[in-house]
Amino acid sequence: MKYIAYYRVSTKKQGESGLGIDAQKTAIKQFTNNCNDCVISEFTDIESGKNNDRSQLKLAIAETKKNNAQLLIAKLDRLSRNAAFIFALRDSQVDFVCADMPNANRVTIGIMAVLAQDERERISQRTKAALHELKKQGKKLGSPQNLNRLAIDNGRRQRMINANINENNKRASALIVSMRNAGKSFYEITNKLNLEGFKTRRNCIFKQTQVQRLYENAKVADKNPIEISVTQ
Repeated sequence: MKYIAYYRVSTKKQGESGLGIDAQKTAIKQFTNNCNDCVISEFTDIESGKNNDRSQLKLAIAETKKNNAQLLIAKLDRLSRNAAFIFALRDSQVDFVCADMPNANRVTIGIMAVLAQDERERISQRTKAALHELKKQGKKLGSPQNLNRLAIDNGRRQRMINANINENNKRASALIVSMRNAGKSFYEITNKLNLEGFKTRRNCIFKQTQVQRLYENAKVADKNPIEISVTQ
């Protein structure tokens, strides 16, 4: 099998230093069993996750089609939060595989795309609503006086929660919510996750209690993103 490798790092500094890219290249080597001749071309985007213009991705897709190869993505978890990337990948009609999630397919990333887009829209709506309420209360936005102890503590707490939200759990949650909404039991969902190669935060197989917890967390996060607890 011939592969076209695609990497992404978020800053120019990471691109110049190799930080991030080295780890992704290691993942590619492990996936191909260190087959140097298997990867015929490599493309790297140095862009923010919010930037939808992925010029190197477009070139990688074109090269994949030209060589009748397979697009090899080093780490889907670095890209799954960007809806534009996922839609581009899904609609490209190229054969692809993810080193960190080999069982991902167009259905999987289609779910990710919808959830990523929905999450970005919800965050935007909540931010606008919060700013509107502050304005109604007569508070001057951006003023250092607004950084009181409560605001600082809340900000620190949110950063800690965000740091603990694991990409494995986020990908699993997307499938759990989708299957649960389709009427599947937690037993069926648990079996599906394990058959598809999904892993927990600690890289273990899922148990039914963990699946139920992730589902409940997803519902809580939809109502109140501050009260998220991540499964062990």
